[in-house]
Amino acid sequence: MIAIGNDHRAVALKNEILAYLEANGYACDNKGTDSAEAADYTVFADKVTDAVLAGECEKGILICGTGIGMSIRANRRKGIRAAICHDVFTARMARQHNDANVMILGADIVGSEPALEALKVFLETDFSGEERHVRRIAYLDR
Repeated sequence: MIAIGNDHRAVALKNEILAYLEANGYACDNKGTDSAEAADYTVFADKVTDAVLAGECEKGILICGTGIGMSIRANRRKGIRAAICHDVFTARMARQHNDANVMILGADIVGSEPALEALKVFLETDFSGEERHVRRIAYLDR
């Protein structure tokens, strides 16, 4: 299960991502807003990270205007490794080297095609498990 959350600036991109995920057989838990009315990104960041931390969802996706606010909030949660990914390379590295469990997108920064390409890579890339990366991740949760 993939949890997805967004604020008002990211409704359109969230809907494209949901359609992509569902078309590709992923179960989704939509924890974002469907309204263009201003909403606090922090609320949606917490809903998604709560689901990931509780084991209800394997991974999370957060989307706001730039991705910065969501990233700051999500990474304050112990056990969350949230990475802003704006292309295939950053998505691959987030998973291979950092075992990121939450992908963050900036709807005002990345278009839908690059976002979907990055999402595909994020979901299909495994953590390398290399000792140096395991050591670094353990340090993050101290």
